[in-house]
Amino acid sequence: MYILYNIAGFYRAAGMERVLAQKANWLAGHGHRVTIVTTEQKGRPHAFPLDPRIEVIDLAIGYEDNNDGSLWDKLVHYPGKQRRHRKALTAVLMERKPDIAVSMFCNEVNILPRIQDGSRKVLEVHFSRFKRLQYGRDGLWALADKFRSHREAALVKRYRRFVVLTRQDKAFWGPMDTIRVIGNPVSFRPEAPAALDSRTVIAVGRYSRQKGLDRLVEAWSLIKDKEGWTLKLVGDGELKESLQAQIRRLSLEGSVVLGPAENDMESVYSSASILALSSRYEGLPMVLLESQAFGVPAVSFDCRCGPREIIDDGKTGLLVEEGDIPALAQALERLMQDSTLRKEMGLNAFRKADQWQPETIMPQWIRLFEEIL
Repeated sequence: MYILYNIAGFYRAAGMERVLAQKANWLAGHGHRVTIVTTEQKGRPHAFPLDPRIEVIDLAIGYEDNNDGSLWDKLVHYPGKQRRHRKALTAVLMERKPDIAVSMFCNEVNILPRIQDGSRKVLEVHFSRFKRLQYGRDGLWALADKFRSHREAALVKRYRRFVVLTRQDKAFWGPMDTIRVIGNPVSFRPEAPAALDSRTVIAVGRYSRQKGLDRLVEAWSLIKDKEGWTLKLVGDGELKESLQAQIRRLSLEGSVVLGPAENDMESVYSSASILALSSRYEGLPMVLLESQAFGVPAVSFDCRCGPREIIDDGKTGLLVEEGDIPALAQALERLMQDSTLRKEMGLNAFRKADQWQPETIMPQWIRLFEEIL
């Protein structure tokens, strides 16, 4: 088959880009032709290695040029960029004639179903149904988020298939004959689980409101006897200075490390004993899948969506009520103090991780593609 993917860019070391690299490389390695079309790459290097057989085309539309502007600025420039995007993408599709054209819910989502090139159109979403309403923005932005969330419910029905990450999210979208659930693949699969002997709790993710690391730092401050444990934050983002100020205000400089994003994530997971997830919302958090592959037990808020379908509460980790910061602190402290329980949960997590391997996930995509062809 010939599959063409659409994504904003491939220069960020983020979850959606990592997942696309894994899927595209698997498909290319199994004899399928793959093209990735971007709108924001602008000559920047790829964040993740791609099979040399994969074609990457950047349309250089520049939606992100207006990211720092006002809502009015975006409204003024967006229609013109959509017109240029539709014209350029139509030319690519009509020339290459893929069997399947996939939208990853970026700025092509409105355009792709209207292009009559003969390809079957598939939409995959990497966030939950109510993501926009969880941004927590005020004023005109709040109205825009509500409008776009309502509009998306109709938009997804234009596609031949609509793929979500969790059963929970599928229920939020409502009855739909075209909806399917396929989780994300994880390429990590060490031969043995992490030792879980270090006194290190890790949290991996962008320093943004979504990831809720401010809530994790607050929870850490509530743990009275840390007994030499360290909370290591791995990432980067716009809230870095705010987090650093919070760490100083709570006098946590000796036990919280605000580190950079890491390329060698295998070392990060294998040297950790607990993974903490404090997100306000998710799609299917890759950090939970990856830590599970290394046998690292997780403590997580039960946010929408994903943690509940990855963590077996009490078996592979601990789930706490979304937003309950004292409960998050208590759950972390429980695993920090009980090495037997920690290692038992880690072994259970390691054994469960096979369900997220490409050999399990990618045949589900092949069946879906064959179904609509």
